[in-house]
Amino acid sequence: MSSTEPRRTALDALHRSLGATMTDFAGWDMPLRYGSERDEHNAVRTKAGLFDLSHMGEIAVTGPAAAALLDHALVGNIGGVKPGRARYTMICREDGGILDDLIVYRLGESEYMVVANASNAQTVLDALVERSAGFDAEVRDDRDAYALLAVQGPESQGILASLTDADLAGLKYYAGLPGTVAGVPALIARTGYTGEDGFELFVEPEHAVELWQALTKAGEGAGLVPCGLSCRDTLRLEAGMPLYGNELSTSLTPFDAGFGRVVKFEKEGDFVGRAALAEAAERAAAEPPRVLVGLVAEGRRVPRAGYAVVAGGEVIGEVTSGAPSPTLGKPIAMAYVDPAHAAPGTEGVGVDIRGSHEPYEVVALPFYKREK
Repeated sequence: MSSTEPRRTALDALHRSLGATMTDFAGWDMPLRYGSERDEHNAVRTKAGLFDLSHMGEIAVTGPAAAALLDHALVGNIGGVKPGRARYTMICREDGGILDDLIVYRLGESEYMVVANASNAQTVLDALVERSAGFDAEVRDDRDAYALLAVQGPESQGILASLTDADLAGLKYYAGLPGTVAGVPALIARTGYTGEDGFELFVEPEHAVELWQALTKAGEGAGLVPCGLSCRDTLRLEAGMPLYGNELSTSLTPFDAGFGRVVKFEKEGDFVGRAALAEAAERAAAEPPRVLVGLVAEGRRVPRAGYAVVAGGEVIGEVTSGAPSPTLGKPIAMAYVDPAHAAPGTEGVGVDIRGSHEPYEVVALPFYKREK
């Protein structure tokens, strides 16, 4: 396959039959939207949305020393994750720079699944293979072994419950269990990237279409709609969730990005980046780096990644993500700003939008938090 030809998920023909607008995303041809991205966004906030996330990168790590390998390779305490649970973590370079943020599922005593962002999946795979030297563990590329569907929104549990006898009510957030959904074997995980309750279903690609169709039928009365990547981005932005390449990069350590909590120095043994991250933690404690904050527009102009954040005629930060917020009804952004201007309610902060300094309110993240 040439580098100009994007990969297609097992649901590609179905997306096209639904009239999806397709886009190249991290080398995959993915649905951007099916109709109105605002309607798709609002459906997830109030009812339910169905996503194809098969571009995500699954990597299996198995064997007697699988936990030890992951504790060495990643910054989190993965050995402390109980079977059936999952953990958000990061993989860093030796200098502490973030290679990717990840979710790691412990499927069994010595079996893990690492889920990487599509744009970084090969990088993460290569790093795990390199770091596995000397460990009695196998790293396996499982990207072609899975399709990934997500049902997100307040009606998601009811929709899924009509298709499975798995104990969804007892399934905690960041946990997963094997089951069948509409007769299809699946790993059912209570995870998501929208700020809503929801589930992600890992299945074999050959079952993806029948599962999508079964979920669509089961959700007809509950307001379920197919959703593309565009509303996924506004949903995660409202929920204050970072996107690799925007809020996270190799030029930032987890402490620079405000995610120092994922680094577990107390775990046993050395891990890649420990020394550099310890120095970064000390720097952050002594002199806080720029802080990731929320910005809400007073006007209607939308900020975009890379726009300067200004105050008193000086540049004090940079927008990392920005979009109109369907839930708030105003443009919003995440930005890294100097600590002196990071407190919610700080006055005089604006965003330079094509030479005009538009006023913005500094707020704490997230912009939106669902009611429990």
